[in-house]
Amino acid sequence: MQVTETLNEGLKRGYSISISGQELADKVDAKLREAQPTIEMKGFRKGKVPMAMLKKQHGDSVMGEAMQETVDGAMNDHFEKSGDRPAMQPDVQMTNQEWKPGDDVEVTLTYECLPEVTAPDFGKVKLEKLVVKVDDADVDEALNNLAETAQNFDDRKKGAKAKDGDQVVINFLGKVDDVAFEGGAGEDYPLVLGSNSFIPGFEEQLVGAKAGDDVVVNVKFPDEYGAENLAGKDAVFECTVNAVKKPVAAEIDDELVKKFGAESLEDLKGQISERLVAEYAGAARMVMKRSMMDELDKLVDFELPPTLVDQEAGQIAHQLWHEENPDVQGHDHPEIETTDEHKTLATRRVRLGLLLAEIGKIQEITVTEQEMQNAAMNQARQYPGQEREFFEFLSKNEQMQQQMRAPIFEDKVIDYIAELSDVTDKEVSKEDLQKSVEELETTE
Repeated sequence: MQVTETLNEGLKRGYSISISGQELADKVDAKLREAQPTIEMKGFRKGKVPMAMLKKQHGDSVMGEAMQETVDGAMNDHFEKSGDRPAMQPDVQMTNQEWKPGDDVEVTLTYECLPEVTAPDFGKVKLEKLVVKVDDADVDEALNNLAETAQNFDDRKKGAKAKDGDQVVINFLGKVDDVAFEGGAGEDYPLVLGSNSFIPGFEEQLVGAKAGDDVVVNVKFPDEYGAENLAGKDAVFECTVNAVKKPVAAEIDDELVKKFGAESLEDLKGQISERLVAEYAGAARMVMKRSMMDELDKLVDFELPPTLVDQEAGQIAHQLWHEENPDVQGHDHPEIETTDEHKTLATRRVRLGLLLAEIGKIQEITVTEQEMQNAAMNQARQYPGQEREFFEFLSKNEQMQQQMRAPIFEDKVIDYIAELSDVTDKEVSKEDLQKSVEELETTE
C-alpha cells in the first residue's frame, strides 16, 4: 500500500492511496481459507470445498469486503500516524473505475482537519453575575399569578360560544388516512383553548363551539413530531363538545395550598421564594453565558474548516428564513442564500463550538446517562399521550440523541470555565435582569 499527499493547504488535506492487486488477492485468499471449514457445497463434504470453487462462488463478494476493509484500514492508519482529526466525514473516491481483479486499486482521500485549539487563560475572563434578591412583594405577586394559573372553571350559560382561554370538555377521536391511531382518542378531556397543549392549529378550531356541537378538526402533525409514524401526517379529529366553561380565579386559601402540595400558606410562599431564586439564577446564568462567549471570542483565534463554517451559515440562514416565514412548515421553498452576516455569525459559533469541545475533551467532561434520561423526560412532556412513541423514536434516532446531549455538554463546560473565571456579583432589580435577558434575543 502506498499513500501520497496531494493537497496540504490550510486545513485541507488530500491523499492518493494505491493498494496493490496482490495485497487484495492475499486478503481474499485469507478470508476464504478462514471461512472454508464452515462452507458446504453440493458434491463436497463440509469444509472440503476446493479453493478454486470457493473463489468462483464467493470471490466477488469477499473481494468487495476485502477492498472496503483495506481502504478503511488505510484511512485509520493514516489518521493515527498523522494525528489529523477530520472535521467531517472524509470523501473517499475510487479513481480507476475500470478496475478488474488483479489490478491495483487507486483511491483518493480528501478532508478538512480540525485545527489545533489552545485554551486561553480563563483567569483573564472577567464576568458579572447578576443577582436579584427576592422580597415579600415578589412572592406575593407570584402567589397571585399562581392563583390565576390555578384557576377553576364554571359552566358558561347554555348556548354560549367558547372563547380563547375557556375550557372545553371534549370527546375526540383522531384518524390518519381514515384510520384511528394509538393515543389519538379521549373522553371528557378538559382542554383550555390557547394553552397550546395540543397539536398546532387544533385549539383554534374549537373557538366558537357550543356545548353539544360536533366539530371536525383538521390538523397536520409537525415534521419533527416525536412519534415517527405520525410526523408530517395530515390528521382529522372528530370532536364532541360536552361542556364550555369560563375561567374563574382561584382563591388564595387552604384549598389552593393543598392543590400545590404545601402544608400551609407560609410553606407555599417558601416554595415560591425558592422557585423565584432559581428562576432569577437561571436568567442570570443566560446573561453571564453570553458575556462569557463574548470574552472568549476576543481571546481565541484559529483557522476554521471552511466547510463547517459554510454548513453552519446555511443552517442559520435557513432558520432565520423560517422565522420570517412562519406559515411555511416544510422545506418546499426557494433556495436560501447565505449573506456575509450569516457567515460572520457562523464563524463565531464554529470557533466557540470547537473551543468548548476541546476544553470538554481535555477535562474529560461527559454527559451521564441520568442527565440524558432527565432531558428525555422533560422533552417527552411536550407530547402528552404520545410519550411511549417519543421514547421509542428517541432510542432509534442517534441524531436526536446528539441534539439532546450537546446542550447538556455545553452547559457543563460553561460551568467549568466559570469556576476559573474572574466573576463578580452585581445586585440588580428583576426589571434590569429581564431587560438584560430581552437584549439577548436581539443579539448573538
